[in-house]
Amino acid sequence: MPLMMSEEGFENDESDYHTLPRARIERRKSGLEWFVCGGWKFLCSSCCDWLINICHRKKELKARTVWLGCPEKSEEKHPRNSIKNQKYNVFTFIPGVLYEQFKFFLNLYFLVVSCSQFVPALKIGYLYTYWAPLGFVLAVTITREAIDEFRRFQRDKEVNSQLYSKLTVRGKVQVKSSDIQVGDLIIVEKNQRIPSDMVFLRTSEKAGSCFIRTDQLDGETDWKLKVAVSCTQRLPALGDLFSIRAYVYAQKPQLDIHSFEGTFTREDSDPPIHESLSIENTLWASTIVASGTVIGVVIYTGKETRSVMNTSNPKNKIGLLDLELNQLTKALFLALVVLSVVMVTLQGFAGPWYRNLFRFLLLFSYIIPISLRVNLDMGKAAYGWMIMKDENIPGTVVRTSTIPEELGRLVYLLTDKTGTLTQNEMTFRRLHLGTVSYGADTMDEIQTHVLSSYAQVHPQTGGNNPSSTPPRRAQSSTPKVRKSVSSRVHEAVKAIALCHNVTPVYESQAGVTGETESAEADQDFSDENRTYQASSPDEVALVRWTESVGLTLVSRDLTSMQLKTPGGQVLTYCILQVFPFTSESKRMGIIVRDESTAEITFYMKGADVAMSSIVQYNDWLEEECGNMAREGLRTLVVAKKALTEEQYQDFESRYSQAKLSIHDRVLKVAAVVESLERELELLCLTGVEDQLQADVRPTLEMLRNAGIKIWMLTGDKLETATCIAKSSHLVSRTQDIHIFRPVTSRGEAHLELNAFRRKHDCALVISGDSLEVCLKYYEHELVELACQCPAVVCCRCSPTQKAHIVTLLRQHTGRRTCAIGDGGNDVSMIQAADCGIGIEGKEGKQASLAADFSITQFRHVGRLLMVHGRNSYKRSAALGQFVMHRGLIISTMQAVFSSVFYFASVPLYQGFLMVGYATIYTMFPVFSLVLDQDVKPEMAILYPELYKDLTKGRSLSFKTFLIWVLISIYQGGILMFGALVLFEAEFVHVVAISFTALVLTELLMVALTIRTWHWLMVVAEFLSLGCYVASLAFLNEYFDVAFITTVPFLWKVSAITVVSCLPLYVLKYLKRKLSPPSYSKLSS
Repeated sequence: MPLMMSEEGFENDESDYHTLPRARIERRKSGLEWFVCGGWKFLCSSCCDWLINICHRKKELKARTVWLGCPEKSEEKHPRNSIKNQKYNVFTFIPGVLYEQFKFFLNLYFLVVSCSQFVPALKIGYLYTYWAPLGFVLAVTITREAIDEFRRFQRDKEVNSQLYSKLTVRGKVQVKSSDIQVGDLIIVEKNQRIPSDMVFLRTSEKAGSCFIRTDQLDGETDWKLKVAVSCTQRLPALGDLFSIRAYVYAQKPQLDIHSFEGTFTREDSDPPIHESLSIENTLWASTIVASGTVIGVVIYTGKETRSVMNTSNPKNKIGLLDLELNQLTKALFLALVVLSVVMVTLQGFAGPWYRNLFRFLLLFSYIIPISLRVNLDMGKAAYGWMIMKDENIPGTVVRTSTIPEELGRLVYLLTDKTGTLTQNEMTFRRLHLGTVSYGADTMDEIQTHVLSSYAQVHPQTGGNNPSSTPPRRAQSSTPKVRKSVSSRVHEAVKAIALCHNVTPVYESQAGVTGETESAEADQDFSDENRTYQASSPDEVALVRWTESVGLTLVSRDLTSMQLKTPGGQVLTYCILQVFPFTSESKRMGIIVRDESTAEITFYMKGADVAMSSIVQYNDWLEEECGNMAREGLRTLVVAKKALTEEQYQDFESRYSQAKLSIHDRVLKVAAVVESLERELELLCLTGVEDQLQADVRPTLEMLRNAGIKIWMLTGDKLETATCIAKSSHLVSRTQDIHIFRPVTSRGEAHLELNAFRRKHDCALVISGDSLEVCLKYYEHELVELACQCPAVVCCRCSPTQKAHIVTLLRQHTGRRTCAIGDGGNDVSMIQAADCGIGIEGKEGKQASLAADFSITQFRHVGRLLMVHGRNSYKRSAALGQFVMHRGLIISTMQAVFSSVFYFASVPLYQGFLMVGYATIYTMFPVFSLVLDQDVKPEMAILYPELYKDLTKGRSLSFKTFLIWVLISIYQGGILMFGALVLFEAEFVHVVAISFTALVLTELLMVALTIRTWHWLMVVAEFLSLGCYVASLAFLNEYFDVAFITTVPFLWKVSAITVVSCLPLYVLKYLKRKLSPPSYSKLSS
């Protein structure tokens, strides 16, 4: 069995193996080479960072003690509570914008050239020929930035000047959001934004809790339940908050929005009251109160709030096309220097040659066109507008207008699963009890079991016919098995109905739910206006299902929960403890006491990985979980444990002690809870299905045919992920799937990689943990192997891992990547990719706001890439090269002119001719190239294979660029020599003939480049020609008007134009005939 990686290398010293992949990729550069290739940038940025750090010493964040209603008591100064999203202030605006502009080689070059015109010895022509184009570019940019900046300023001002009620000793005072301080007591009404991070003290709701909406903070659309501190909630009136002496101890500000540790202490009671504070007692800034009025004490303001600490400044993305054009401009600059040196050499270095060298550099400066940036930026804006106006993909928004061309160059598409490929709408499909399994068609049996068990427990609710419900004693005579199945179904349904974090919300009769009596239960809890709120759609699906089989959750507050039986009776359960679900524990638990029997039960549900070690021994759980996962169901294991009063009291005292500890609180609490999680009785296994989004299969098929490799990165279980990969046809029916075995050490990773290397053309499924191990030791090998796979599925990925995979792919392959997702957990991946697409989904708008392109459904990706990506890339490539051609042709003419006239550094065209040439005479036709398309949209979608060509980047390469250079040299030479050969007595005719022929040649070249005509293109051509003819009357300082109107002028111009353009038309015709491009075969 041949091993590709030699075993010796494996036994060898760790260190040399470790450096292997890196050594292949990077070679250290020598000192000077490093400095030239970007070392200077690094040095400059390091110096700037150092200076900024000295000016902006970061204040160390500390834990704090906050006295209720006494801001003046705080020991240190806290930041102002103002939101600032502006990039610049009054002083930094102009320098900042100019720096962003002159970072580009192109613009910097033009700045230097324009500045040189202030030196009399170097002055060539008029100042405005250089400063007008540059001024225009800068004016457009500064205006755009200023408008954006002003909008940000207005948004900030609006938020900062929102008024809130502040509680003081003298009563309520109105205060601006930006004037709120740490220690203030703030009242927030329903539907109002919470202005700063607070600890929740009181609410108008009787239950002592309220709901808040957090979609602006974490991207989740469901409501979160928050609990008031019980000591302050129990106070008789609002004003009593000032009659007590109390403080909150809060940990130092940090990033994590899902955790908080603190304590509340009331000093003036005997003994002092201590309460532990956790995440459920906090109200973070930027969330919105959804029910009742809340009062809180401010603990963090401004820059220290969780929402501000979590906003990272996304990096500016620069498209591949822009980088390629930047390389070409550098090549042009090199050509410019060489040409100038050649000219000075031919002069024989006579006189002040260095001054002449600089004058030549200025004369030929049109080789590098300043209008390139303007044209491309306007083009990008046009593509963005076209994408947003496309009726086939409604609701699409372009948020980053600088990279539409990237959509046409993608090789890797990394997608999230839940909510992106699937709808994130759960339906309950399967209940498994070990010996018996219920599917969609046998749910009515469960209903019967639930009905009969409640009828036996409560004979009085059995309706008119008492004989149908035998008394409880008679039960023993029924067959044993029957009884056990029925009671087990009942136990399982009850557990599912109780073990969750769901709250029923009643829309129309909000006021009534407060004072419900058991007798009024029916009319209050009417089914029509009840909706469920929970932090995960799975939980809602489970509770909806228990409602459908007869056990309905009708109300819930912090301390109790009420269920309605099929007979209409309401059972009340007292909630003693809730252990919420976390991504680490993968399970949630609840302890309830049944009011009627006083039994205490601990219910728990969670993922099979977490639960299999907690429940009692059984022989079916693992197998059935596998079976359900293969059907594409999300599985949850439900278990319970009965507790005696003594057991519970003992647990409770240890638990509250652990919750009060300041150090290692999380660990201590987890240890106490784990003491309960032993030998639970396994009740059932549930299966919930997440349906696929519309048209996911054909879209994935299309993308695969377009040569795009699709990777699925999900936080879900391996089985579910594999199953969705199959059902969505991400992995085709015939393909093998290689499931990467879990590895923990270097040796295992090595063997497993070798096993995978021997397989060909199979999809890879790997879990986050194994991935981490492999990347640690064999990063290069793993990425190399994975890139050869037709599809890759990474399951159990954390958000940071997703981003890491994207970055790795970009670095190792050098290809363009696109990430697509819909939730807050996909934001880091979307921002790391070359091109991020967000879907507005069930999980809120966070991903779509962070992305470069936002769509409403996954299926729109196909059209976005195949049609808009293709067009944007092809058009920009043509536009960029054409603008370069426009500069090159005039520089060639200047070179010919100078060399004929004894290498004099005299300009051929002066003043307005140069400005007009780049603007009104040729701008519209050249820009109309953004309407060109080589393939009809229907064709591009029908034959996605056409997309493969784009990824090779052949539309804009050194080869195509050289072709354009040759065309420019040929045409420039013909135009100039032609004019020189044909000119008669005076020099002024050369200018007239050559310039007119030049403008006509440009217009004809645009016509030659266009592949599909659009009526606007025709208008642009004639408009420009009209402008030129009309302006001839005013250009008498350059042209002899009498000569222009004669016949010789017309035939000379026509002759030169024909000679310069006809050969190219012939060549194009021959090329179409002899080697037509792939798309022409389809469109013919």
